[in-house]
Amino acid sequence: MRVLELMNWRYATKAMNGNKVDDEKINRIIESIRLSPSSIGLQPYELIVVSNPELKKVLRTAGNNQSQIEDCSHLVVFAVWDQYTPERIHAWFDLVNEVRGVKSEGWERMRNGIVSSWPNRPQEQNFNHASMQAYIALGVGLIAAADERVDATPMEGFNPSEVDRILGLNEKGLRSVLLMPLGYRDEEKDYLSQAKKVRKAMVNFAKHID
Repeated sequence: MRVLELMNWRYATKAMNGNKVDDEKINRIIESIRLSPSSIGLQPYELIVVSNPELKKVLRTAGNNQSQIEDCSHLVVFAVWDQYTPERIHAWFDLVNEVRGVKSEGWERMRNGIVSSWPNRPQEQNFNHASMQAYIALGVGLIAAADERVDATPMEGFNPSEVDRILGLNEKGLRSVLLMPLGYRDEEKDYLSQAKKVRKAMVNFAKHID
């Protein structure tokens, strides 16, 4: 019931009032995203969390002038790996072995299989796969923000190459795929703040096969 309450409360906020979100809330939201599931747990993305006012203003120009980018408290940029490399994959498997304190034969077979195949796939295929993992994390972030009563807006409508240039992501082997402004709704300016939530009726949405 708690999740349903949160999902009914949240919406894609179109105008934010510029008020700062407490660092403790931001940290819990980011931690929730960090704990998100991903394919084999690889987490092929990083978060860039921007609170600098001047930088948010510059990033707004790359975001089709969407006001939330500048008026939010913190702008979360989901930046995914541009390619799956042996080094990145080995680093993940090494981390698992270190944290869990074990090294199993089956796990190492999986490592060798992935290292020998994933880096050889087309770069765009790997980028798309990494992007899908970021979308999973975005969903977790939206619910975590709602749990903190912090408004959040999932954004695809921006110029990724320009965001990459501004943040210097290409030099780090990263590409931006999603933006998530975090802040508080401006109910006077946001035409959606009092609007009813619109979704398909359950009968048209879910089909049960017994």
